[in-house]
Amino acid sequence: MNFSISLQNIGRRFNRDWIFRGIDHTFTDNKTYAILGPNGSGKSTLLQVLNGSLAPSAGRLNYFYNDTEVEISEVYQHLSLAAPYLELIEEFTLSEVIDFHFKFKPYKAGIDKNGVIELLAMESNKNKMIRYFSSGMKQRLKLALAFCSDTPMLMLDEPTSNLDTQGVDWYLSLVQKFAANRLTIICSNQEHEYSFCDERLNISDYKQKA
Repeated sequence: MNFSISLQNIGRRFNRDWIFRGIDHTFTDNKTYAILGPNGSGKSTLLQVLNGSLAPSAGRLNYFYNDTEVEISEVYQHLSLAAPYLELIEEFTLSEVIDFHFKFKPYKAGIDKNGVIELLAMESNKNKMIRYFSSGMKQRLKLALAFCSDTPMLMLDEPTSNLDTQGVDWYLSLVQKFAANRLTIICSNQEHEYSFCDERLNISDYKQKA
């Protein structure tokens, strides 16, 4: 699977204020990228532009899968995303959430529902409703669903939010096991979340052009 995203003079504004402007960059397959910047700088906004959920206010965005251009309405099929603002269905049990998610995404090779539950170490919680999960348990679940989905793109926004030190180590083990051979983009301002990334894009570099 070969996926790339090409940005040409991309900008996004809110009312009259530009959040960022003038981004020219190509995100290519099998590489890991960090989008950096302080809280409120526009990292999440750029990620939402990259994943097609927000349209850019300026510039051109193109997606290519095995050298064939992909329509923006189809990008979600190639993408797994974990972010603090993504909601889980609180009325579902853990088992039901996993079944629901993998109706839309294929499992990575060698993984099934029991494998995801084992990876989470939540065998005793598989029939518990998500509403009774702690914030850390919910974050682990979001990450596991994203990492275990067989998609060429993986996007993570503040991946260790609500995780303790043990949870951070668990996240890094997922990166080693499941991020290879994918286009991976991580929004962060904490170095332990992105220290392994091949390239870094600082959102602040695109403020002065606004």
